[in-house]
Amino acid sequence: MKRLSKREEEIMEIFWQKGAMTVNELRKLLPNPNLHQNTVSTQVRILESNGFLAHEKEGMGYRYHAAVSQDEYSNNAIGRIVMHCFESSYIDAVSALVKDDKITVDELKALIKRIEKEK
Repeated sequence: MKRLSKREEEIMEIFWQKGAMTVNELRKLLPNPNLHQNTVSTQVRILESNGFLAHEKEGMGYRYHAAVSQDEYSNNAIGRIVMHCFESSYIDAVSALVKDDKITVDELKALIKRIEKEK
């Protein structure tokens, strides 16, 4: 799965939070609502060609919706980070989080218990 640019991620966040919408509706929700309709439309078409969005015909235009969930994208992004930074070792990735005090040993133990309950 392709990595999203900052602008693409902003657009996808809106689709993930708000659901299906037209390009005009999206444009009004963007941080810069003054972007030209054609600019936003081009970005939406690029996201669609990369498999992130899909559309349905609505009147004279289209209603777009997320084709990839936020969880799918996040999990794929985590996988890319682990692959590139930790030679595909999730153990090394978690170890780095503990060493850098991003997660405590107690939090890690609680996470293990939670995972064991879920399985």
